[in-house]
Amino acid sequence: MSPRRRRGGPLGPPEPTEAEQILGPEDASLLDIVDNLLNKGVVLSGDITIGLAQVDLVYARLSLLLSAADRVLPGEDTEFVERHEARRARRDARRRARA
Repeated sequence: MSPRRRRGGPLGPPEPTEAEQILGPEDASLLDIVDNLLNKGVVLSGDITIGLAQVDLVYARLSLLLSAADRVLPGEDTEFVERHEARRARRDARRRARA
């Protein structure tokens, strides 16, 4: 790692590193990082192998998309809770009608 040079001589403030120029000087809390990830979306991928006595029995490849719901479904104008309650009310009405 190269030493940071100082502007304005030895007593001046240090020059920002490339990372500081990109990310900015402010600190980010965990909430800020999670909010940024959910707004942009992130994909997690992994492989799982279950074996017994050095013999692979089950192999699974998994992908998980983490994103804010309004990013995945931008055209949705009703709240998810309201739609869920309406769906539940319709299901309950059908069950009562059958009984």
